Amino acid sequence: MPTNQPISTTERRRWSAIVTAVNAWFDHAARDLPWRPTPTRTVTPWQVMVSEFMLQQTPVSRVLEPWTRWVHRWPSPTALADAPVAEAIRAWGRLGYPRRALRLHAAATAITERHDGRVPSDIEELRALPGVGEYTAAAIATFAFGQRHPVCDVNVRRVLIRAVAGRAQPATPRAEQALAEHILPRNTERAVTWAAASMELGAVVCTSRSPDCASCPIANRCAWRAAGHPESDLPGTRTQAWHGTDRQCRGRLMAHLRGADQPVPAADLVYCWPDDDTQRERCLASLVTDGLVIRVDEHFALPH
Repeated sequence: MPTNQPISTTERRRWSAIVTAVNAWFDHAARDLPWRPTPTRTVTPWQVMVSEFMLQQTPVSRVLEPWTRWVHRWPSPTALADAPVAEAIRAWGRLGYPRRALRLHAAATAITERHDGRVPSDIEELRALPGVGEYTAAAIATFAFGQRHPVCDVNVRRVLIRAVAGRAQPATPRAEQALAEHILPRNTERAVTWAAASMELGAVVCTSRSPDCASCPIANRCAWRAAGHPESDLPGTRTQAWHGTDRQCRGRLMAHLRGADQPVPAADLVYCWPDDDTQRERCLASLVTDGLVIRVDEHFALPH
C-alpha cells in the first residue's frame, strides 16, 4: 500500500493482529542463538554487536562457531582494540567479506577511545562508529538495549512486502522503511519482540525461494497469499558465481597470508593463483587498497 496515504483504522487493526500473531509464534519458535538473552543467559551489548557484524550477508549456521571463538578471545571492545588488527583478520578466517573484521576492530577502537570501552546505547553515537550503518545501529540499540526502533533487514523487508503490502517485489528503500515505521508497535517491549520475531519469520518460514506458508502464523492474514502469491516482475536472483572470480582469488591470497607469521615474498603468492597474473595482481592491489594487506618492499603481510 502507498505509505503516503492515510492509514485506516481497519488497516491498523490488521497490522496489530499480524504483530500479535508473529510475536506469539516467536515465543515458542525462536531459535536458541547464543547472542539472544534468555532467563538463564545474559548477553552483553558487545556480544550483540559482534553478532550483527558477522551476520551481515552471512547465514547463522556459518556464524555460530566464529562468534563463539571471537567473544571468548575478545570479551570486550577494549580487548579487541588492544589486539593487532592482523589477529582480528586471522580470527575472521573463512567467514567471508574480511573488511568486516577491519571495521569491527576500528569500531572497538573508537568505543575504547570515545566511550570508555562500553558500547554506546545512544543510536546517534552508534551510527557514528566505523562500520555501523543505519540497520546495524538500530539492531544494536534494539537487541542490546531494548529500545524501540524499526529494524529492517532483508528478512523483515520480505515479511512486510508480502504479508502487509501483498507484493512479491520490493518497493523503494524509503517506502519499505516507512512501512516498517508504520507497523512498529508503540509499546517498546512489544516493538523489541516484533523486531526479533519478524526477522526470525523471514529467516526460517517466509524464505525467499520456498516459503513455508503451512507453518506461517499469519498465513490467514497475509496479503500476498490472499492475492494468490503473485510472482515478482523483477529479474530473478542468481547465485553469485565463485570459481575463477576475483572473490576466489582474493580468498586464496588472504588464506596464504593469514597462515604466514612473517611477510610473504611476492614470488610466493604466484602459487596461490598461477593461471592469471593480471587477475592475481589486480586482486592483490585491491586487498592493499582495502587495508587488508600491506606491502613491505617486495613482500606482503597482514596489517600490524
